[in-house]
Amino acid sequence: MRCPFCQSLDTKVLDTDHKAAGGTRRRRECKVCRRRFSTVERVVETMPLVIKKDGRREAFSRTKLTEGIRIACAKQPVSAEAIERLVDRVEAQVAAMNQPEVPARVIGDLVLEGLRELSKVAYIRYAIVYLNLNDLDSVKREIEKLVGSQ
Repeated sequence: MRCPFCQSLDTKVLDTDHKAAGGTRRRRECKVCRRRFSTVERVVETMPLVIKKDGRREAFSRTKLTEGIRIACAKQPVSAEAIERLVDRVEAQVAAMNQPEVPARVIGDLVLEGLRELSKVAYIRYAIVYLNLNDLDSVKREIEKLVGSQ
C-alpha cells in the first residue's frame, strides 16, 4: 500500500477491523515517514443499474449516495462514521436484492428509513427533495407524520 503522504510503498499494518457491511478497515504506518493512515478494503460487487423516475438507467453510485446523505446531514450532529454506516447498510441492502435493476425509489426509501433513525432534521431535508415536497402544507404533513411515528 502506498503512503498517501510520502508515496513510499514500505508500509505496515498495525490493526485490522472487519466491518459488518463486508469491508475491512486497516490502520497502517509508513516505515519511511512514520505517519499513520487508514485504508478500507471492500469486495467489488456488481451493483445493479438504478432506474430513475424518468426511465433512464445509470450505474449505482456509492459516491452519489454518500453526497446526498451528507448534504441532508449538514450542520447536524451526525458523525461521518454514522453516515458511512448508513451508506454501507443501504449499499448492502441493494446488493442483497440480487436484481439487475433497482428503482431509485427503493434506494430513496432505504435512505429515508436510515435518516429517520439518525436525525429528524436530516430526514426532513432529504424528504423535501426526494418526495418533491414543494409547498409548506406537504412539508408540514411530513413533519406531523414523522412526529406521530415516535
